[in-house]
Amino acid sequence: MSRAPRLTTRVVRVGERVLGHGHPVLVQSMTNTPTQAAGRTLAQIRRLADAGCELVRVAVPNARAVAVLPKIVKSSPLPVIADIHFDHTLALGAIQAGVAKVRINPGNLGLDRSRLVARAAAKAKVAVRIGVNAGSLPEKLRRTAKTPEALGRLMARTALQYARALESAGLKQIVLSVKASEVHASLAAYRLLSEKCHWPLHLGLTEAGSELAGSIKTAAGLSPLLLEGIGDTLRVSLTSDPVREIRAANLILAATGVRRRGPDIISCPTCGRTASDLAKILQQVEKALDRETRPLTVAIMGCVVNGPGEARHADVGLAGAPDGSFMLFAQGKPLRRVSPAKAVPALLAELKKL
Repeated sequence: MSRAPRLTTRVVRVGERVLGHGHPVLVQSMTNTPTQAAGRTLAQIRRLADAGCELVRVAVPNARAVAVLPKIVKSSPLPVIADIHFDHTLALGAIQAGVAKVRINPGNLGLDRSRLVARAAAKAKVAVRIGVNAGSLPEKLRRTAKTPEALGRLMARTALQYARALESAGLKQIVLSVKASEVHASLAAYRLLSEKCHWPLHLGLTEAGSELAGSIKTAAGLSPLLLEGIGDTLRVSLTSDPVREIRAANLILAATGVRRRGPDIISCPTCGRTASDLAKILQQVEKALDRETRPLTVAIMGCVVNGPGEARHADVGLAGAPDGSFMLFAQGKPLRRVSPAKAVPALLAELKKL
């Protein structure tokens, strides 16, 4: 399936970042430190920024968290989004603290109180993400959805109702998200939103799971949307170090052809022809290129079958030989043979020449 053009959505500013029409799909994450521990939270935000995160959300569960927000906002290298539930006064405090966006769910905040937040955000020129999760829908309403697709459509209609109510309160800088843990529910929800509105959409699945399972589930749920031109920001929600979410998100964007950030490292699954520890070589290369930002293609292949032949499009690559050594190649052309110990240094040196 080829990638469709990005759908046109309204432009929304989040600090120095811009979402919507003509702008790249942005990667975001959320800190898992106690927000009131400002030093720890800022340290994690800096790690996320170094990994390529572009927007960061922090939980604001109480007044202590609100009290440290000015410090976090001032020192953060990324626009800070305040995540608010149940208490609208926390959202008002976060807006006063200078956050770039607040995330609220009118389902647990109340529509009247959400309108108060909308008015304050509009006055301060702060964006608001209206987030509707499957688990936050009233149980009586949720029971009316007999299939995951029906649940998704219900979430989308609920989000649209909230967005129109807050827009009528004067808020223009709106982003919508509709998250479920079921892939089919999420697909149905975002597809309906993309048909019915032009507000920017934040993509994600909630409660996705461990690093491996969550990455696979999120890729299954978000890739069809990205290929259809839907989505303006995304998060891969993992029960893991949030820095790992950034790598997974960038890989999904690259695989769908939406946005290329950093190298594409391709490797073969190995077979009986492989005479070297290819997994070890691959790990060393991934670690060495963890902060590389150029859109390079690097191939790590176990033998000549998958080496310069099938990976001839790679900028630089290694192909294992029967004696355990490696052939270093570039653009499909052999350069020289190197020992296993010198394979990774030789590859990295060749990349520096590009």
